[in-house]
Amino acid sequence: MKTYRGPVKLTLRVNGEERVVLVDPAETLLRTVRRGLGLTGTKAGCENGDCGSCTVQLEGVPVKSCCTLTVDAADRAITTIEGLKDTPIQEGFRREYGFQCGFCTSGFIMNAEAFLRSGRRLSPTAEEDWLQSNICRCTGYEGIRNAMRFPGRPAL
Repeated sequence: MKTYRGPVKLTLRVNGEERVVLVDPAETLLRTVRRGLGLTGTKAGCENGDCGSCTVQLEGVPVKSCCTLTVDAADRAITTIEGLKDTPIQEGFRREYGFQCGFCTSGFIMNAEAFLRSGRRLSPTAEEDWLQSNICRCTGYEGIRNAMRFPGRPAL
């Protein structure tokens, strides 16, 4: 286990670019991404890991950035919503109206993109498990479910 004293200079690999940051050892990845790097697509919701609005991918795996220390993400590939470009899941959210206010959308997309990239089959059980990782307070989740099935995915 590493121990740190005072501010720490780290190199982060964010959306394919190396970025050097100076952070407090207790700073969360959420704060570093939003305040330190100016990538505000990652949202601060509950800040205790429940809502999923802060989801980013760390080495391709969705993580709640509000519960991840920046020092634990050093020298690992971090992808934020800004790092995704024209993916099928983004088009699915647009076409299937998988958003209303948009606050939770980036977290849902980051989770869905990793799920679909994993090659796992979208089944009713997998869909329910996946939907439990994020909270939306505006929609009835139908547009979000439909976005997961886009393009050409059959209804469950």
